Amino acid sequence: MPSSTARRRQLILATLCLALFMSMLDNVVVSNALPSISTDLHAGMTGLQWVMEGYSLVYASLLLLGGTLGDRVGRRRLFLGGLALFTAGSLGCAVAGTLPVLVTGRVVQGVGAALLTPQSLAILRVTFVSEVERARAIGTWSGVSALGLALGPAIGGPLVTAFGWASAFWINIPVGVAALVLGMRVLPHDDGHGGRVDLLGQVAGTAGVAGVVFALIEAPSRGWTSPTVLGSAAVGAVGLALFVPVELRAKRPMLDVRLFRDRIFAGATLAGFVVSFGMFGVLSYLGLYMQSVLGWSAAGAGIASLPLTAVVMLAAPVASRMAARWGPRPPLVIGLSLCATGVAILSRAGATSSYADFWWALPLIGTGMGMSFSPITIAVMGRVPAARAGMASAATNATRELGGVAGVAVMGSLITVRLASVLPQRLADAGVPDAVARHVLDTATAGGAGGIATSADVPRAISWSTALSFTDGLQLALVVAAVALALGAVMAFRQLRPEAVVPAVPGRPTSVPGSTPTTGTNGHGGGPRARIPSRDRP
Repeated sequence: MPSSTARRRQLILATLCLALFMSMLDNVVVSNALPSISTDLHAGMTGLQWVMEGYSLVYASLLLLGGTLGDRVGRRRLFLGGLALFTAGSLGCAVAGTLPVLVTGRVVQGVGAALLTPQSLAILRVTFVSEVERARAIGTWSGVSALGLALGPAIGGPLVTAFGWASAFWINIPVGVAALVLGMRVLPHDDGHGGRVDLLGQVAGTAGVAGVVFALIEAPSRGWTSPTVLGSAAVGAVGLALFVPVELRAKRPMLDVRLFRDRIFAGATLAGFVVSFGMFGVLSYLGLYMQSVLGWSAAGAGIASLPLTAVVMLAAPVASRMAARWGPRPPLVIGLSLCATGVAILSRAGATSSYADFWWALPLIGTGMGMSFSPITIAVMGRVPAARAGMASAATNATRELGGVAGVAVMGSLITVRLASVLPQRLADAGVPDAVARHVLDTATAGGAGGIATSADVPRAISWSTALSFTDGLQLALVVAAVALALGAVMAFRQLRPEAVVPAVPGRPTSVPGSTPTTGTNGHGGGPRARIPSRDRP
C-alpha cells in the first residue's frame, strides 16, 4: 500500500467515517418512522418488522462474504461499490409508494452495508501503520460507529415529525454521494490477493447466520416454539455446525476459525456481541417507552436521548488513548461496567416516572458505549496481519450485528411474555369485558407490544393497563440486559488479561499494546510474533 501524507490519511479516515456513520445510523433511525410508514403504506405489524429487519437479515448474512471479497478482489472496489448500492437503496426507500418496494430498498441497503463495512476497517488498518496513529484512527472510527447508533433516535424523531418518514432515507443521499466523490479521489488502490471464493464456506456460513437471524427476528411475534422459528433455528444450527469443519479444511477460508483460538481475539469479539446485545435492545425499546408510555412525540423522544448521544464521541477518543497506552482491557471493562450500571438504573423507570427520574442514567450508557467500541476494534485488528484485516473486520461486525438482533429479539420476547402474563388481570380489575380484554391482549402482544397504549380512541382504563404492563416487561428486559453487560465486563477482564507468552496462532501479528512483554520503556514494545504456515500466507 503506497504511503500517504498526513492530510491524505485524514481524508481517507473522513471518507470511511462518513460511510460508516450512514450505515450505522440506518440501523435505528427508521424506528421512529414506523408509525408514519404504517399509516401511509397500510402496513401491518409483520410488514413493519420487515422494514426494520430485512436490512439486518441481509447485512448480517453477507458480512463475512463482504470481508473475504475485499481481501481477494480489492477493498477500494468493494467499498465504493457497496457505498453506491447503499445510496441507491436509500433512494429506492425514499420514493417507495408500496411496502414491497420499501422492503426491497432496505434489502439493497443491507447488501451495500455488508460490502462496505468490512472494507472500511480494513482500509483503516493498512492506512495507519503506526500503532499510536492507528489507535487514534480506530478511536475516531469506533466513536462514529457508536454515534451513528446513538444518534438514530435523536435524528430520526425530529426528521419524521417535520418532514415525514421518507426523510429518514433522503438524509442518506447527500452523505452517500459526498462519500463516493471523496472516496474515488483519496482511497488507496489495491488489487487484492486473488484466489477463488470459498463457495462451500459461503453457503454454509450464509445459511447459518441467516437461519439464526431469521429465527431471532420472528421469535417475538411467532413465539419461540413456532415451527417456523424452530425450523429456521435448525437450519442455522446445521449451517454453522458445517461451517467450522469446512473452513478448517479450506485452503483459503472465508473465515479462519482458528483465529478464535486466540484468547484476546475471541474475548474482544464476544465483548462486541454483548455490547450490541444490550445497546440495540435498550435503544430500540427506550424510544417505544417514551412514546407509548410517557406519551411523548417522536421528536421529543429523540431530543430526550441527547444526554446519551452527546457523550459518545467524547468517550471514544479517550478509550482509544487508554487502549494504546495500557491495552484494550481497562477501557473495555470500564465501558461495559458503565453500560451495565446505566441500564440497571434505567430499569427502575416506571409508567409514572418523569424525565428527571432517569435522564442521568443516559450519560452513563453513552459513556460506556463510547468506551467499549474502540478497545474491541483495537484488540481484534491488533491480532491479525494486514492481509486478513477484511476477514477480521467482517467477523467482528457480523458478531456485533448478531448481538444486536439477539438483543432486540430477546428483550422483545421478555416484554411480550411479561405483558401477556400481567395484562389480563389488570384489565379484569379495570372492569373490561372478557371479549374486549382478549382483543386488547392479542393487539398489544403482536410483534413486540406497546403500540395500543398510544391510541387516542382507546379508553383510559385499557391504555393505562397496557402501559403499566408494558413497563413491567420493559423493566424485566432491562434487568436482563444489565446482567448480560455486567457478565460481559467480567468476561473481558478475564479474557483480555496480558499474556506472558504469545501462543502460536496462525496468521497473528504482534499483539495489541499491553498484551505481550515489552522490549522498551513506553509499553509499546513488540512481543514474539507467530509464524504463519505456508498454506495461510496470502
